[in-house]
Amino acid sequence: MTPRAIPLLALVTALSTACNGRSSQSEPGPAVPAATHEASSGSEHGFPDPQTYAHHLDDPARDEWQRPKEVVELLQCGQGMTAVDLGAGTGYFIRYLSEAVGAEGRVLALDTERSMIDLLVARIEQEQLRNVRPDIVAPDDPALAARSVDRILIVNTWHHIAERVAYAEKLLAALRPGGLLLIVDLTMESPVGPPAHKRLTHDTVVHELEAAGFSAQLVEELLPYQYVVAGRVPQADLIN
Repeated sequence: MTPRAIPLLALVTALSTACNGRSSQSEPGPAVPAATHEASSGSEHGFPDPQTYAHHLDDPARDEWQRPKEVVELLQCGQGMTAVDLGAGTGYFIRYLSEAVGAEGRVLALDTERSMIDLLVARIEQEQLRNVRPDIVAPDDPALAARSVDRILIVNTWHHIAERVAYAEKLLAALRPGGLLLIVDLTMESPVGPPAHKRLTHDTVVHELEAAGFSAQLVEELLPYQYVVAGRVPQADLIN
């Protein structure tokens, strides 16, 4: 793969038609909250006190670099779609996803931590996000039925997941024809997140998704601390 990013518009031409992890060893930079991750879906690291970090995760200052609206726009959601926020944590992205899929769509906000689910429930009630359903899942299984969802968003979580190729195979099976997976994770140079030796390069993520059967490419974006890798259902699967 060449180092140049592939514009998302070109990537999703064939499409007809979404944790957010967290790090307990973050290295904060100027004007950036120390805790940048949302949840631990498939996580190798526990999150000892979600209440302590919730205000960091939802700090308005995070919007300046996380750019949640732009991230969700990269998903190219359509009205009536089912979108998954895998590793949803406190629900930082769910309002944007809720709006993107519309009243007839659904957002599945999934996390492995019961404490995070409690925070999600409170947020859903407070913001009256009637099309968002929170649920707890196992670290090694997103528990998504075959061909049941259109979009999957994973932010700052992928580097925590164990057996990532096997996990990606489950995500591919869950996507409908034309489905899209976006993995947003921290660059090696990012001033936030875990130590560099615990991070993944975008090339690694692309290769992992391809090994699982996805057609994967780096996406062109303007996020200062993160890269975005898109995985889509291969053309052969669209025909079958």
